[in-house]
Amino acid sequence: MIVGNGDIEEGGAGIIDAADFVIRFNDCRSYGAGGSRTDAVAVCNTGRPAKAMLGSREWRTHPGVVSAGEIWSVRDPEKFAAMRAPLAVSHPELDDFCDDYTDEFSVYCADTGKKHVVIGKAVHESVDASLSAFSPSPYVVPSSGMIVIAEVLNTYAEAEVTLAGFGHVGWEWHPFAAERQLVDSYIAAGRLKRLGGKTLVSSSQGA
Repeated sequence: MIVGNGDIEEGGAGIIDAADFVIRFNDCRSYGAGGSRTDAVAVCNTGRPAKAMLGSREWRTHPGVVSAGEIWSVRDPEKFAAMRAPLAVSHPELDDFCDDYTDEFSVYCADTGKKHVVIGKAVHESVDASLSAFSPSPYVVPSSGMIVIAEVLNTYAEAEVTLAGFGHVGWEWHPFAAERQLVDSYIAAGRLKRLGGKTLVSSSQGA
């Protein structure tokens, strides 16, 4: 079960908590109304979101983060290092977007006994390629949700994967319209199911 940071339909919490494996995102806004089981937390490990989480006692002590056995860093350090120079030209306001905190998340995981998973750039690039079929407007990066969906489908091809709290809206530089179309194509092909709900607006520099 992949649970976005959005509204969960009534009765969804029990379904989520009954799943074999639950992935939440960043500050685990889905925790509570979206159940409590949390096996992994997928984080933006670059830029302002990463800096805010690592510097927040509230994040470190959040029950979802505490109970998770794994932290998934969704932004490959090599990929984002290569993006820094082009972004300085195209989006100078995102001057800290590629600041990498992967090592700091590794330290946090080592200190707390969690497994640290860094999703490789090949997944990011495969998502870009898949999104291109839907002619997205210019964008900076896919959302964390889309990266995690791709990682799960690639790694656990035989698993039944359900989404909750995904409405595909938020940060202006994520290609949400194309992501919705891509997810719908996976649902039509039987690769995904959707529990329902809609996503809240994602934070500065995306989710």
